[in-house]
Amino acid sequence: MTMTAPTEGMEAGRRNWPYDVEAIRADFPIFRQTVYGKPLTFLDTAASAQKPQAVLDVINRVYAEDYANIHRGVYYLSQKTTQAFEDARAKVQRLLNAASPSEIVFVRNGTEAINLVAQSWGRTFLKAGDEVILSRMEHHANIVPWQLLRDQIGIVIKVAPIDREGNFLIDEYSKLLTERTKLVAITHVSNSLGTVTPIAEIIRRAHDAGARVLVDGCQAAQHMAVDVQALDPDFYVITGHKLYGPSGIGALYAKAELLEAMPPYQGGGEMIHSVTFEKTEFAPPPQRFEAGTPHIVGAIGLGAAIDYMQAIGLDRIAAHEQAILAYAWERIREVPGLEIVGRAAHHAALISFVMDCAHPHDIGTILDREGIAVRAGHHCAQPVMDFFDVPATARASFGLYTTTGDVDRLIEALYKVRKIFA
Repeated sequence: MTMTAPTEGMEAGRRNWPYDVEAIRADFPIFRQTVYGKPLTFLDTAASAQKPQAVLDVINRVYAEDYANIHRGVYYLSQKTTQAFEDARAKVQRLLNAASPSEIVFVRNGTEAINLVAQSWGRTFLKAGDEVILSRMEHHANIVPWQLLRDQIGIVIKVAPIDREGNFLIDEYSKLLTERTKLVAITHVSNSLGTVTPIAEIIRRAHDAGARVLVDGCQAAQHMAVDVQALDPDFYVITGHKLYGPSGIGALYAKAELLEAMPPYQGGGEMIHSVTFEKTEFAPPPQRFEAGTPHIVGAIGLGAAIDYMQAIGLDRIAAHEQAILAYAWERIREVPGLEIVGRAAHHAALISFVMDCAHPHDIGTILDREGIAVRAGHHCAQPVMDFFDVPATARASFGLYTTTGDVDRLIEALYKVRKIFA
């Protein structure tokens, strides 16, 4: 059964169905192909998720039938596409339970969202000697922007530790919080380890110390419900391509009063109220931070992806993925000489591992010839690899379309790796 754009009735109906993963897989055209004559086993969803037909149909329709630039035209196509673009903003608002669509800024990806905060809010409100706390397991996208800011204005970066299981050490983190702490920039879910951080408590303790909080939610929003009003972050970052939507689109949630106080990140069309050669008056948020023609179809496609996930039900997706994770966890531990890297108590739907007989790149290559796609490398998280004293890991990551059969094929192929290299 192929999903189309959901209606309220369809959404309610699908929520009452059993979780039929084969029917869901049928919504994804990419799974109809083979790789080297083998069925495609896609276990790299943490890097980028595949796209359902419902999303592809919306993208194709907008380009084929509706496309026009937005917010500028008085003609029908422009008005229609502008409405679809702003409807997509409202869908992101509802996904995160933000108070208003004006708290949602469209960006290219999560990386740009973090850079926006660093260069707009950070350069405005931080000064030399102010401290920013990161964690040991951050993605490079939540490290490098703060290092750039450190080099520009002299902030101090501190690193909250993890233990050898990959758990975030909340009490050790608390010891880093001082009156000099102005920002905590932290992942919600580690892309390299799968650790789910105690984000609500992290935010609460930061706010008690007078610090703002940015949460990198790029590995979280596709796996669990996120409520920014309940969690109370100051900034929350998501990216579309991990949410079963297009690449090149993401979103920054920020509290309205922060966006109002932040200067523009980039200059150009769309983000202005008026321009003369003497001065420019800027538009209010979120347009102030969306200079130039945006990824119009990407935003609309992201809205379609949110519709798709919500039609299935985020709670049901989470339950399915946790069941797959539990099954994979037991099966992968059967493989001799395999060590899981990251065994935190609260864990999202991925497993990173090494084998004593083969480099992760060799593992990835052998698995590829079996039609199995996993990620091998440092996962843009080199400080984590350094902490565990490994050059890289292989990572199998799961999504709403992953089956136990996918896991079984992975395990069979890992035995083949052992047979070749041991």
